[in-house]
Amino acid sequence: MKAILLTLLSGLLCIAAVAQTPILNSYLPSSSVIFLDFDGCRVQGTAWNWTGPIDAQPSGLSATAITEIFNRVAEDYRIFNINVTTDSTKYTSAPATKRTRVIVTPTYQWYGAAGGVSYVGTFTWGDDTPAWVFSGLLNNNVKNVAEAISHEAGHTLGLQHQSSYDVNCIKTAEYSSGQGTGEISWAPIMGVGYSKNITTWYNGPNAFGCSNFQNDISIIASSPNNIGLKSDDYGDRHTQATTINVIGTVFQASGLINNATDKDVFKLVVSSNTNFKLSAIPQNVGTGNAGANIDIRVSLLSHNGDTLSQYNPSNLLNAGIDTTLTAATYYLSVEGIGNANLSDYGSVGLYALSGTLAGILPIHKLILTGTQSSGIDQLNWTYISDEPLKEIQIEMSSDGKRFSTITTLEPNAKTYSIKPTENTARFYRTRMITLNEEKSYYSNIIAIREKSQSVYTLMNTTGPSYYINALRNLDYQVIGSTGQIVASGHLIKGANRVDLPAQSRGVFYLRLQDGQQVYSEKLVKQ
Repeated sequence: MKAILLTLLSGLLCIAAVAQTPILNSYLPSSSVIFLDFDGCRVQGTAWNWTGPIDAQPSGLSATAITEIFNRVAEDYRIFNINVTTDSTKYTSAPATKRTRVIVTPTYQWYGAAGGVSYVGTFTWGDDTPAWVFSGLLNNNVKNVAEAISHEAGHTLGLQHQSSYDVNCIKTAEYSSGQGTGEISWAPIMGVGYSKNITTWYNGPNAFGCSNFQNDISIIASSPNNIGLKSDDYGDRHTQATTINVIGTVFQASGLINNATDKDVFKLVVSSNTNFKLSAIPQNVGTGNAGANIDIRVSLLSHNGDTLSQYNPSNLLNAGIDTTLTAATYYLSVEGIGNANLSDYGSVGLYALSGTLAGILPIHKLILTGTQSSGIDQLNWTYISDEPLKEIQIEMSSDGKRFSTITTLEPNAKTYSIKPTENTARFYRTRMITLNEEKSYYSNIIAIREKSQSVYTLMNTTGPSYYINALRNLDYQVIGSTGQIVASGHLIKGANRVDLPAQSRGVFYLRLQDGQQVYSEKLVKQ
């Protein structure tokens, strides 16, 4: 085919970039280019022009859609030394044998019904033979368009289809559809992955036979494309680790896992006992790590590189740590691994780390509880202390805001009883004072109220109207399930009616207050 194309006058007359096409580049240092052309183009003098010139119309996709498509495709090609771009000038300035153009257009009639089409190996042909993605036939779905672009660009870089075979080596599908459901569902890029969350490069049987394994990454990176992979950005061992820069109590880092054995190791120095939280997120375009290519595992290593713990949720692509660390030097090792559907071969790509180091309070997990029985308020508390206590103070308030100390107890006390002098609501909290620095640490606040007879009767709890017989004047609020007040007012002594907004349905909460006590009821409007 190449020899035939060299005898033809090839050319592409392209429409000027339309206003909504953003200029995007994934890796400017590279002279190798995959150009995503959303702007329309007249194609003539190529192997596609068996019936004359093709006037490909602009895709009509919005800037937002184009940006997501670009980000999905860029992540598929992230590990390679290649620039995915929407800028035509980057394409025209690239060497003729180091570039490919994928035209995204609704114009398909000249070819027929297909998601896209391309010749194999055109990246190095040097004659501007483009690949095609027919966006209209893909319903302008951004994921499907992106999948088709990565697939067709893969053909131009020398790849065949990844196919499926049965145990007898009989082909069951030209396009492998992968496996699994949910966030970790997977398919090969050179198969069909419209319904899968992860699509990656694969080392598996192609269309020419079940024993004809196609190593996608090697074919793209090596001759004749000669693209290569990006250089490793971080060391693989703790002795080569990059120290994390902690600013205050937070830090951030990012990196690229570019092959199945690559690990990125970071050094973390903890100067005092701390609560350590880490979030490791793959590059993605939305909910459920959509568009990600890597399933992340993070390992926490000791000062000498021994593995302390590993974090990799089985049904998620991201990973996280939430633990307590003592003062020491630690290492974090980040890698891409396989899961129930994905092999570690294709689990590569960008990731971002964000973490916090929050100091542990000397007094923590301080919990106060209380009950009322026979006129006695009974208080109980539990806590964990890393320092000796000087004393424990019990504080009380009538409004939950202004507290005063009512007694001081020995540091080993765990309970206290009091008989209140007034029949009103009481609020309590405990105050722990440390021995060494005499610092104060407070518990939660609890409220204890006298048991009393009901001051109202509620009739009909399924709406839309509620009838309340109040024994005295009351203020009321009706609160929706999200915490929003949907109705409020004042009830008089005697019969009252409360109506909800006509459009409201579901569970609501009725709050009644008489100046001293607050009462609540659960309501359902059907």
